[in-house]
Amino acid sequence: MEGTIVNYRGSRRVKKGNHMIIQVSSIDSKEKASKLVGRMVEWKTSAGKVLAGKIASAHGNSGALRVIFESGMPGQSIGSKVVIE
Repeated sequence: MEGTIVNYRGSRRVKKGNHMIIQVSSIDSKEKASKLVGRMVEWKTSAGKVLAGKIASAHGNSGALRVIFESGMPGQSIGSKVVIE
């Protein structure tokens, strides 16, 4: 399954560097998103490095996912694809 990184998770002033919001095109409700909690997510850099994360919970009512990565994510990751296993 493939998803797109939408944004960092955070408030107006504070952003969490390793928490990302991911949108999957086939998921459109909170119930469908909650079934994916606990699955692993991988994002590959242009240099070939792989950053792994885990789906923590649903985000909002439209099926977005909140993912916690092992390390901080660069700003270039926004808008790119991730693989959900």
